[in-house]
Amino acid sequence: MLFDIDKDKRPYEIERVRTKLINTGMKLGLNHPITIKISQDLDKLLNEYSANKGSKSFYN
Repeated sequence: MLFDIDKDKRPYEIERVRTKLINTGMKLGLNHPITIKISQDLDKLLNEYSANKGSKSFYN
């Protein structure tokens, strides 16, 4: 498990990392290694959330 957080707090963590990704991308550029790392972290977090949630959408 990449992020060991309470299941109820996962959507908030996803939004926090998503906001960080947007801000970093705007500041450093989309191809910067830090931006790419944050994007990969967000992907892992979303995949983990999706696997635990089943077929339900993130926004449902």
